[in-house]
Amino acid sequence: MELESNNFIEQIINADLQKGMNPNKLKFRFPPEPNGYLHIGHAKAICLNFGLGEKYKAPVNLRFDDTNPEAEEEEFVNAIKEDIQWLGFQWSNECYTSDYFQQLYDWAIQLIKEGKAYVDDQDSETIVEQRKTPFEQGINSPYRERSVEENLRLFEEMKNDTSDVKRVLRAKIDMASPNMNMRDPVMYRMLNKPHHRTGNAWKIYPMYDWAHGESDFIEGISHSLCSIEFENHRPLYNWYLEQVSEESDLTPKQREFARGNVSYMITSKRKLKRLIDENIVNGWDDPRLATISGLRRRGYTPESIKTFWEKAGISKRDNVIDISLLEYAIRDHLNAIAPRVFAVLDPVKLIIENYPENKTEYLQVENNPEDENSGEREIPFTRELYIEREDFMEDAPKKFFRLSIGKEVRLKGAYIIEATRVEKDENGKITCIYAKYDEESKSGSGTEASQRRVKGTLHWVSAHENIPITVNLYDRLFTEEAPDGNKDIDFLNFINPNSLEVVQGFGEPSLAEAKPGDRFQFQRLGYFVADKDSQPNQMIFNRTVALRDNWAKKK
Repeated sequence: MELESNNFIEQIINADLQKGMNPNKLKFRFPPEPNGYLHIGHAKAICLNFGLGEKYKAPVNLRFDDTNPEAEEEEFVNAIKEDIQWLGFQWSNECYTSDYFQQLYDWAIQLIKEGKAYVDDQDSETIVEQRKTPFEQGINSPYRERSVEENLRLFEEMKNDTSDVKRVLRAKIDMASPNMNMRDPVMYRMLNKPHHRTGNAWKIYPMYDWAHGESDFIEGISHSLCSIEFENHRPLYNWYLEQVSEESDLTPKQREFARGNVSYMITSKRKLKRLIDENIVNGWDDPRLATISGLRRRGYTPESIKTFWEKAGISKRDNVIDISLLEYAIRDHLNAIAPRVFAVLDPVKLIIENYPENKTEYLQVENNPEDENSGEREIPFTRELYIEREDFMEDAPKKFFRLSIGKEVRLKGAYIIEATRVEKDENGKITCIYAKYDEESKSGSGTEASQRRVKGTLHWVSAHENIPITVNLYDRLFTEEAPDGNKDIDFLNFINPNSLEVVQGFGEPSLAEAKPGDRFQFQRLGYFVADKDSQPNQMIFNRTVALRDNWAKKK
């Protein structure tokens, strides 16, 4: 049976199928810990696992690895589910590691009875010290040879103990193993904290390595896909499974792939939380963060994120993907779907002196020239307009192709104008530009004058028929490609002081109807999205991305 494969993970699955594995036994999972919001790296794992489910028509579980009640909250559970569904995926079963606490405990009892686990009274620092290094043999715990009966009694006490005693249960494997994960790893620790689902029922909680593989086994997962840092955990994953899966015809197979690292971004939950706690950003959905909720609020689409990871590919070794690929993906998608609208963010008034004072002309413009089915709309054109301040220079150099005294430009979708004079305030700042227009030069009118070519085209907004808008000009949060790449320098030293600029501008009247999440191309300025905090009389827009990569020029 020949099966097409796009990456090494699919090659592994195809090889298993070719060796006779029942296709109906294929099953995948996405197992986040609910201790924060998902980020762009999680999106890679989501796209991989759910993408495999779609390709092989196999179920995919969403399993919350909820074994640490100190850091986990129901808020994070709900946010994770929302993010996955927003990306366009739906899980087959919603599972929790806490669903299996009793079974995991029973299996731990089994290991104790078989002499494969013991209770250790030592603190974590001592245990780490006794493990030594991969190049020297570890030191056995003085409690390693406790009797089965004593271990069972102490483990039962651990389960119900509310004191400050801190015993652990350790697997008895090999203190001389060159793989440090095999040197009697901790299976359970005592933690007298209420759990978001089980309440106060448990005073001990399983460690990740013990809970993860056994949960895969319980759920019948065929291929357990983890990021590359778990590669040296695989022998322990397999050892644990061997203790419970002897009679099973399916043992989960762990395989590892490279993490989803993106330049100029931080994906460590601990560091993301620090950015929030120190008020550098405004919550988990701040549009400058690499969280999925932050990217969504910034205007990224599910399609662009999936395209990004499709183009980045699945590899075996960690690397850093250039953020420009992510920005290219969103530009490409929004170019195809986003309506073109007029907005001016740094306005200066333009008065066309020979245009009738009380006239309002409604011009027909295309919503999106890339989409022939997008239709047209009307925008008002009046004698007084706003244009961008940077689009005018009183004394312009030769290669300045925008508006200046005595030079012509076209107002997009409207007329050709020529600037004649300016007014300034007492500080010399231009407050008003005066111009004249060619009445015969209206775009699309078919006149000879309308065919006349000029080098500059400017966007504009009527000074009388518009809506005021607040615009958040978001940029990259960090100035360095790898802000956490140097362990000797705090990553906060690389915060971009210009990552957010808030400006007040004017938009065409149609923007008053924008709903939170609606995306637009502001002509000549970039792509923007209506923010969730927008109100009918106070529209707020977030810049998703500029029309071009301005950072490429800075490098």
